[in-house]
Amino acid sequence: MTIFFIMLFFIAYAISRYVSNNIWFAEDPLYRLLSFIREYILIFAGLPIISGMTLISYYFVSKPLRYLDDVIDASEKMITSKDTPVRLAAPMKNVQDELNLFREQALRNERAAREAEQRKNDLIVYLAHDLKTPLTSVIGYLSLLRDEPQISSDIRAKYTGIALEKAQRLEDLINEFFDITRFNLSTPALEEEPTNLSRMLEQISYEFNPILSEKNLSLDTDIAPDIEILCDRNKMERVFDNLIRNAINYSYPNTRINLTMSPGKIGIDIIVSNHGKTIPADKLDRIFEQFFRLDSSRSTSTGGSGLGLAISKEIVELHGGLISASSENEMITLTVTLPYKQSAFASS
Repeated sequence: MTIFFIMLFFIAYAISRYVSNNIWFAEDPLYRLLSFIREYILIFAGLPIISGMTLISYYFVSKPLRYLDDVIDASEKMITSKDTPVRLAAPMKNVQDELNLFREQALRNERAAREAEQRKNDLIVYLAHDLKTPLTSVIGYLSLLRDEPQISSDIRAKYTGIALEKAQRLEDLINEFFDITRFNLSTPALEEEPTNLSRMLEQISYEFNPILSEKNLSLDTDIAPDIEILCDRNKMERVFDNLIRNAINYSYPNTRINLTMSPGKIGIDIIVSNHGKTIPADKLDRIFEQFFRLDSSRSTSTGGSGLGLAISKEIVELHGGLISASSENEMITLTVTLPYKQSAFASS
């Protein structure tokens, strides 16, 4: 706008200089024209000004409208071509960046929604599959007891024991499904209390002796004495139970499982390691996922439901800790680190 008025000023100044530097005669047509213009100077001066201002206003008003059209087109393309980044004119770079951030967030939300839907579908599929096996066994053995009333007391006791064992396994599975669903839907509250971690690990280790003996395995422990932490005792017991049980399920026969607990650099380290088939790197990153089994051919009775480590991860992170896995040279190692800030640390 300023440039326009400056141009008008210089044009008027140039005309004025031209007129003043020449001698004019009444019969001169140009003189008559200039006289006519001077008589109606307001019209001749106003028309260019009004026209110029109109054109300039139109330019500055239409420009953002064109940008707005570009933004609308880009927004429509975000719906139809989600994988294509938004491209706008240079003056609209900030808007372009914001739209691309929105597009990326929308893609992340869409992926998260698909993953959540897939997890829900997986829950239904695994629930149906994993509950069917023990339930079929329970029904089968109870049907035998009903249809064969003359069987011996020893066989009846055997069938009853198997049916009870399968029913208990069914209860465990239902509890696991309930727990992982509860973790997904909400953040369970911790009932923290001072706990002697050393004594907890020693007790859990002792309780596994019958299972270890049955599978020809042994458990070696190296537990620092009198380590106390502030934790939800029941939930933390479940973590270590899951870790040891996982080591038992995936150990070579006649091998040793190692359980160590000691103060580390950033917290208290609890390490469970066992001799077993080396876990490939792509599967190592997934062993804490829900329903993931290292060996898909294993049943729930031999390889677990695929929820134990997922639940353990949820519990450890709920306590502000970390859980990780490593595997090489036919060794599998699971490490839990509980931060000092959450512990009443004492060592004697």
